[in-house]
Amino acid sequence: MRLIVTLLFSNLLVNSYAQQTDSPKLVIGIVVDQMCYEYLYRYYDKFCDGGFRKLMENGTNCRNTVYNYIPTYTGPGHASIYTGTTPSNHGIVGNDWYSRAEGAAVNCVEDTSVQTVGSSSLYGKFSPQRLRANTITDQLKLTYPNANVISMSIKNRGAILPGGHMSDGSYWYDFDTGAFITSTFFSSELPVWVEKFNAKKYADMYLKKSWEPIMELDAYGESGPDDSPYEHLLPGKDTPTFPYDLKEMTNDSLHYALFTSTPFANTFLTDFAISALENEQIGNDTQTDMLCISYSTPDIIGHVFGPYSVEIEDTYLRLDLELKRLIKEIEAKVGDDYVLFLTADHAVAPVPQYLVDHKLPGGYFFIDEHMTSLVRKLVMKYGDSLILYEDNLNIYLDRVTISRKSIDLVEVQNYIAKEVLSWEGVKRSFTIDQIYNATVDDEWMDMVRKGIHHRESGDVIFILEPGYLPKSEDSEFARKGTSHGSAFSYDTHVPLLWYGKNVPKQEIFRSIDIIDIAATLTHMLYLQRVNALTGNPIIELLNR
Repeated sequence: MRLIVTLLFSNLLVNSYAQQTDSPKLVIGIVVDQMCYEYLYRYYDKFCDGGFRKLMENGTNCRNTVYNYIPTYTGPGHASIYTGTTPSNHGIVGNDWYSRAEGAAVNCVEDTSVQTVGSSSLYGKFSPQRLRANTITDQLKLTYPNANVISMSIKNRGAILPGGHMSDGSYWYDFDTGAFITSTFFSSELPVWVEKFNAKKYADMYLKKSWEPIMELDAYGESGPDDSPYEHLLPGKDTPTFPYDLKEMTNDSLHYALFTSTPFANTFLTDFAISALENEQIGNDTQTDMLCISYSTPDIIGHVFGPYSVEIEDTYLRLDLELKRLIKEIEAKVGDDYVLFLTADHAVAPVPQYLVDHKLPGGYFFIDEHMTSLVRKLVMKYGDSLILYEDNLNIYLDRVTISRKSIDLVEVQNYIAKEVLSWEGVKRSFTIDQIYNATVDDEWMDMVRKGIHHRESGDVIFILEPGYLPKSEDSEFARKGTSHGSAFSYDTHVPLLWYGKNVPKQEIFRSIDIIDIAATLTHMLYLQRVNALTGNPIIELLNR
């Protein structure tokens, strides 16, 4: 018996020592929602010395980091960063998609089997149950159950997918109450510290403020004019210009939603992250913990104003200060025994109307009119539309009707793909059969192949020409603001910065895929490869 106890104790020491040898006490993963690579350099001279510049000047800057699949959306982006693989394996093929099994459109993290914890709203009915692969955070918890994994974001998917299935706490914003909530998937009640944080009503406090430019307006030389015809209006405004007096702009129905369209929501999230550091004892022992933070607000603001707006520049200058504040708190708690990585879930396209007006390639692709024309042709040819749904440039066919009418499925797919390819603004179209069976080395097809899942994606998938955005129909509203999702560099090229324990000061210019982050963490933390991982470790970070 004594021998067994001795052996068990020895094994515990070995496991503990494996963590203590070289792994940091804490890994902080920061994802900035909708951050272009160029922001690091366009705003560099205005950044402070403790935020982005600290990471760039004293850590590893992977300057050619890209998404190797499409679509480039928030859900797939967060899932790919933390699983180390593409949607073809982890199954998160969009923020939303059509589920044949459920006969309806579904959100990537919706889960009607769970309940909201922290309020009576419906904003907590979410979980990672649609994520078909483990995350690096799951692998850490599987190997070392005592590891503490906490994740947070304004968006539910930005908190849930990084934390994975075994998170000790995943928290996101409740648009009904302005508080942080979770679901019964993770816990039956909020921790006391979260309840105390919510009780301070930070969102209400910030909503009494005015969003003023952090500098004089004429100092924003890296941006266009403040009053731009390419920008949407926030509720309560007549022009897309500073200042944004939130107290005057708010009303009961939009009160807490408007808050997320301001940089104050980034401050709010940083406040919450610091509170988690203080109360969850993260990085407080020899066991590596992980803190996953996703700043959603740059995406919300970016969609409204576009990448060349004064508002987006001001947002990043303020975010830079939040990073400085966060890093200062981390170092006060764990010293230099941490590793931080910062990246983005996608970047963003220039406003297409701006491209059109400046005689650059690009424009809008209005889906409804094309789908109406396609349905008309299908009815004439087959006696039925044969289409169930279109989403994310995926066309889902009614396979039950096709089978019942003894129509050849592949023939219908090929017919639709040919029709779609004839539409103005379409670059390529593929059938699901073609994608899975082709052996041609085709970069665009390969990006589509990695971004689809056989159960969740459509029968025909198409991509648009560079500079084009899909919209339902034409309107003045449709031609303002911007979005993302394509295979092109403006959406796929993102920052990747590493900083902290044993991270060398260097720049890496070779191509690195977003899925290489989890592969690198695997070796930093001496873990088994995550189950579906297909990325490769960044050797320059590990060869010390």
